[in-house]
Amino acid sequence: MGETELREEICRLGRSLFERGLTPGSSGNISVRCEDGGHIVTPTNASLGTLDPARLSRLAADGRLLSGDAPTKEVPLHTALYQTRNAARAVVHLHSTHSVALSMLPEIDPRAALPPMTAYYVMKCGATALVPYYRPGDPAVADAIKGLAGKYSSVLLANHGPVVSGDTLEAAVFAIEELEEAAKLYLLLRGLNPRFLTPAQVADLVKTFGLTLPEHGHE
Repeated sequence: MGETELREEICRLGRSLFERGLTPGSSGNISVRCEDGGHIVTPTNASLGTLDPARLSRLAADGRLLSGDAPTKEVPLHTALYQTRNAARAVVHLHSTHSVALSMLPEIDPRAALPPMTAYYVMKCGATALVPYYRPGDPAVADAIKGLAGKYSSVLLANHGPVVSGDTLEAAVFAIEELEEAAKLYLLLRGLNPRFLTPAQVADLVKTFGLTLPEHGHE
């Protein structure tokens, strides 16, 4: 996919996420890695619902702004995922309501923010890490992501929102949507002693679909 198509895809999927209420106002950001090692990134203070392909931020491999508007202040967050997950070609960060709510709950395991609730959650997200709260744009969040050593494609930022990487932009969007639905299910079922997938059922998914789960991700 060329850069023109990538820009149009970012705008199309961003609008879809915004129109379905998955990231309000000017929250959320999207990036895609280009063949030259640089990135196309959504601009700062931009609504994902009204992105202009021509105004998306084009960054060089060293982070310099080559064209477009100033990029989102969350660039360090995106960069940390690209640096630790070599297969990542896109990163999506949202302020989706149920995922944010999940990140505030006291019982959440930082190594596995959600139990294996559904097959599609396991298949698309694997396990989700929870990192502590940092103010938006704080470079320290990049260090927290790097501390995960590339084991997680799906991460919750405490009191902030989810960030997910994928081998395509569409894959990252599908995964972050699946995370939001799993978070919603968890909140609906909290305190009701629901049945989750068993270790044997998770192992079957891993074997059948060739998944790689983080160690301790679904104990």
